[in-house]
Amino acid sequence: MELSGARVLVAGATGVLGGAITDELADRGARVALAGRDLSRLAHAARAYPGAPVVRFDAYAPESCAGAVRDASTALGGLDAVVIVFGTVAFGAADEVGDEVAEHLMAVNHLAPAAFFRAALGILQPGSAIAAVTGVVAERPQPRMADYSASKAALSAWLDAVRREARSAGVGVLEIRPGHLDTGFALRPVAGTAPPLPKGGAARQVATAVVDALEADAEFLRWGPDGTPAVERRAR
Repeated sequence: MELSGARVLVAGATGVLGGAITDELADRGARVALAGRDLSRLAHAARAYPGAPVVRFDAYAPESCAGAVRDASTALGGLDAVVIVFGTVAFGAADEVGDEVAEHLMAVNHLAPAAFFRAALGILQPGSAIAAVTGVVAERPQPRMADYSASKAALSAWLDAVRREARSAGVGVLEIRPGHLDTGFALRPVAGTAPPLPKGGAARQVATAVVDALEADAEFLRWGPDGTPAVERRAR
């Protein structure tokens, strides 16, 4: 993907990682649209990108996710990529996490990104891409994080299936699996308390790897034990 002039919607642009990815995209010449829940935070973030459109969505309302895609496409005159960088987390043993919390996690971490992408797939042209952050829990579910792990694994499975569907249309699907990051995400759970965590990775370094992966038309981005990012194209 040629990022100079590319039209990219970043959903979750007001977060630490979302902001870093937006910065990296803009630095490489992309035209960005910022999507988030809080209009005041969106307006503040958009000051760094003169003329960038902002669109609001509620991750618990799938129709607003689809509407954000349509609004961003209208504002930018089309879309070349949609990047999902939002989510929520909860901690606790499986028998402690209530059904409402489990439903919330699935809605925000799987159903909302899927709603964004369903709308995008009707707009995107050959050579474009969708991308989402799942995380290492999608492949290595963790104790006291069962419902969070399940919601991320659900999104991962969805992306894997859609990747094969979208190839014939020339649309790429990138899954991003970083480890723990130093963004404060784990300190804002909807339930429970985070266990002791190791020092997290730097959001800016992850953002650089994500945008590199988009440029390389990669399908999967993970990090090795030494923190080195590695991209791959999955088996067809």
